[in-house]
Amino acid sequence: MSLNIGSHHPPAKNKPATPPQAVAGGAQMPQHSMVNLKTYIVEDSPVIRENLIATLEEMVPLEVVGTAEDESSAVYWLSHHAQQCDLVIIDIFLKGGSGLGVLRSTVNARGRCKLVVFSNYATPDMRRKCLELGADKVFDKSNEIDALINYCERLAAGGSGDTHHGDLI
Repeated sequence: MSLNIGSHHPPAKNKPATPPQAVAGGAQMPQHSMVNLKTYIVEDSPVIRENLIATLEEMVPLEVVGTAEDESSAVYWLSHHAQQCDLVIIDIFLKGGSGLGVLRSTVNARGRCKLVVFSNYATPDMRRKCLELGADKVFDKSNEIDALINYCERLAAGGSGDTHHGDLI
């Protein structure tokens, strides 16, 4: 799957949750519950931001709780609300400042919140720098949208999201 930057064709809707299945003797098998990930997005391009939100909300149980297009707005919001979100998705290049500054300022105040970088500039050196600054994962916009979606699905299912995607190459 690729993130269509020019226009958005919505992906298929999430399947509704299936009820617990009965097993022999009438007992119910437990189902893994998915929670809505409260997500904050730091992306300066309105087209990319809106397409990313639409894609993620269609594919993952996720609720976008806020957005920013520059470092200072993101740092301000996260300094007051980081405890209220599960995931922050950060671009590197912003209208003002950078995603690196967001990482530097947020890493100590983030609580349980996962910090993910989603950038067109996910070179090995940039991945290393982001991970050193506290990013949990780094994904390339040009070819790792599926990996980002899978990561978000694992987080929503209660997992850590850990795989080799988004790590150093």
